[in-house]
Amino acid sequence: MPRNNMDSHMHIYNTLTRRKEPFTPLEAGKVSMYVCGMTVYDYCHLGHARVMVAFDIITRYLRERGYDVNYVRNITDIDDKILKRADENGESITALTERMIDAMHEDEARLFVLPPSHEPRATGHIEDIVAMIETLIEKGFAYAADNGDVYYRVRKFANYGKLNNRQLDDMRSGARVDVDVHKEDPLDFVLWKAAKPGEAHWASPWGNGRPGWHIECSAMSTCCLGDTFDIHGGGPDLTFPHHENEIAQSEAATGKTYVNTWMHAGAVRVNQEKMSKSLGNFFTIRDVLAEHDPEVVRFLLVASHYRSPINYSVDSLTEARKSLTRLYTALEGLEPGEANRDAASAYRERFTQVMDDDFNTPEALAVMFELAREVNRAKQDQPVEAAKMAGELKQLGSILGLLQQVPQTFLKGTQQQGMPLSESEIEAKIAQRIEAKTNKDFAQADAIRDELAAMGIILKDSREGTSWVFEAP
Repeated sequence: MPRNNMDSHMHIYNTLTRRKEPFTPLEAGKVSMYVCGMTVYDYCHLGHARVMVAFDIITRYLRERGYDVNYVRNITDIDDKILKRADENGESITALTERMIDAMHEDEARLFVLPPSHEPRATGHIEDIVAMIETLIEKGFAYAADNGDVYYRVRKFANYGKLNNRQLDDMRSGARVDVDVHKEDPLDFVLWKAAKPGEAHWASPWGNGRPGWHIECSAMSTCCLGDTFDIHGGGPDLTFPHHENEIAQSEAATGKTYVNTWMHAGAVRVNQEKMSKSLGNFFTIRDVLAEHDPEVVRFLLVASHYRSPINYSVDSLTEARKSLTRLYTALEGLEPGEANRDAASAYRERFTQVMDDDFNTPEALAVMFELAREVNRAKQDQPVEAAKMAGELKQLGSILGLLQQVPQTFLKGTQQQGMPLSESEIEAKIAQRIEAKTNKDFAQADAIRDELAAMGIILKDSREGTSWVFEAP
């Protein structure tokens, strides 16, 4: 795959302009990217997994293209939800957030998500947050109320609503806005919250308190990446008001364009319904990984374009496993050699072409499946060539965070809980079948094969003996 980003013809869909645009970073050869991370009051759910994996692939591909990517993903470790959950649990805020951060790192590692370059925490940037709020007050974009809160004057920012193509008057009529007598306008939002008795707080010119959620990301992103940076990403629910408010705060404070390209991942639906606790279809990442191979879950997330919604269901996971099995079956029995840049160049070029088109992972997978078929055809007559093409397949897979297991390990399903028999029990069945065939009891041998097949355990006879793979029935 070409690594010279100067030859790239990459286009990315920009939520702000609602069209695909040529991607040209601010600094040649470097990409600055900020993605809104988790509020760590609970375990990460499937929606978080969607964002984690989407921007992991984007980062992996940009690096493969030769860019030096500075990927910043924040942690919100002070928030109303955190205060409430810590109080409910009878534990300190620090104990809760540290426990949830550790769990988040475990979840993303199991999904083969690489750590971001930097992971700033809101509590580590209080001084920067206060400084930005002071700037906004000095410029007339914010005001301190008599109750110790500080608010942003939405109507002062002329371009408010540009990310979501909304008009201020439309927002006010029918919008859910906080009723607060301390606000000058119902649309104004909080930058600094005065602390209630006994709450965690920090000192500020307006009294003890803590930052509002929106200002945290404005301060952390500009501190880590500068006043203007290349890409800002997040989940589909963040475009309004969170990202809209980030733009208003940051551009009012600096007087510069905040972000050049806005990217948003698609939503996760469960059995075609919106995922929510009230519907009883809410799943944490660890709930899912307790029952399904992490790579199968990742494949499901990769198989849809990052901007498209994903439907999570047992059937969709079964199809994901079958598809991933096809790729691993192509690698089975081969020692992947160094990627063959000649034999597989057409596949590599097509992979690059579709990934350059707004990171089109479904089309990238289609190219990989074609290459897998080519590997299978070459296995018998051209084993050396097959191994080289297998190396290319594995390398392309690594860009998507796939195909990094030993093929036989995946195919046997040893990482999937709920396999009906243990490996030793399967091998015992195979031995019984071999004995039956030796005794010419072919009916018994067929019965054993059919019994295993009904459980999803598929036997494969060859000159070297009998092997097996597990395919969820």
